[in-house]
Amino acid sequence: MTLPSAPLAGAAPSTAAPTSIREFLAFKLGHEEYGIDILRVQEIRSYEKPTRIANAPEFIKGVVNLRGVIVPIIDMRVKLNLEQAHYDHFTVVIVLNIGQRVMGMVVDAVSDVVTLAPEQLRPVPKLGAGMASEHLLAIGAVDDRTLILVDIEGFMSGAEIGLVEPTLQ
Repeated sequence: MTLPSAPLAGAAPSTAAPTSIREFLAFKLGHEEYGIDILRVQEIRSYEKPTRIANAPEFIKGVVNLRGVIVPIIDMRVKLNLEQAHYDHFTVVIVLNIGQRVMGMVVDAVSDVVTLAPEQLRPVPKLGAGMASEHLLAIGAVDDRTLILVDIEGFMSGAEIGLVEPTLQ
């Protein structure tokens, strides 16, 4: 599932009319910087230890009560098989609205909001490990930074996580 507007993963350069500029929330996981569509972000909160749910997959840290809404918390480091997560004062939870669900994802830190024009987006190379390339939108080039742009709706509704029902477009 891809978000409309920008040329995305695997898209070859074309002569089509340029699409609109998009904004992404940049965050860090380990030594890499990722980005998700800012329109999916409800809020950013400091990390608080969630209530663990028995028999939940290891990457689901538990749930928190967010103003009366029970929100599952996914640790992206664990989900992506990165080095052991270290929770400190930079660790945050990005609360997402995807479909009819509210969920949180734990990341190492949030950087900023990045505005990207279509010419700053590069196709995603074929990858053998880590996040499946079908969940990556593009690679964003911003000055000397490289952002891995994630289709967060597709990622969260994928078979491995399955927290969101896929929407029909």
